[in-house]
Amino acid sequence: MVTTIIFDLDGTLIDTLQDLTNSANHALRLHGLPERSAADVRKFLGNGYARLMAECAGNVPEETTSRLLADFNAYYTIHCQDQTRPYHGIIKMLRELKGRGIRLGIVSNKGDAAVQELVGRFFSGLIDTAVGEREGIRRKPSPDTVLAALQVLGSKAEESIYVGDSEVDIETAKRAGMACVTCLWGFRDADFLLAHGATRTISSPEELLTAIG
Repeated sequence: MVTTIIFDLDGTLIDTLQDLTNSANHALRLHGLPERSAADVRKFLGNGYARLMAECAGNVPEETTSRLLADFNAYYTIHCQDQTRPYHGIIKMLRELKGRGIRLGIVSNKGDAAVQELVGRFFSGLIDTAVGEREGIRRKPSPDTVLAALQVLGSKAEESIYVGDSEVDIETAKRAGMACVTCLWGFRDADFLLAHGATRTISSPEELLTAIG
């Protein structure tokens, strides 16, 4: 019996792509570097913002990448909610799960402060715990954030499901010893996800309600 569902955030519950693209391009412009399309940024997401800016910048000195990351973070902190919204059907799905007595958590490679702000704005009263990147907790695909969330919820991995949208999420679930459901509306395409080990996929939030029985 499933008692708990742990969700990824970006690309799973909320569509952050445009705000992330705008923030990355702001930083790139400040350093005279070519801007990136939303499609480019989409491919680079999933491994934290340092990796995102390194991929966006290409072959530049490490010092430049560090400055890009600082400029990105400063801009995104202010503009992280300009166009970000939950995907269609997400709120209804979470309410249904909550009504069934399912414990709900969020884990993310975003900084913890941004995670708490976004969860408070969009999912107040629906999410029982949320864990972002912070000191002492390694980012996914390490299972640290997931295990921290399970501990707060008082849940076991074997009675829980992890829901994400990327190869990082698939690997995270594996390392945490959890079943994984992969959503197809996020930052990766179906063929890519299947090639990276996705075994159970859903095309809409409503399908998760059926998938867990």
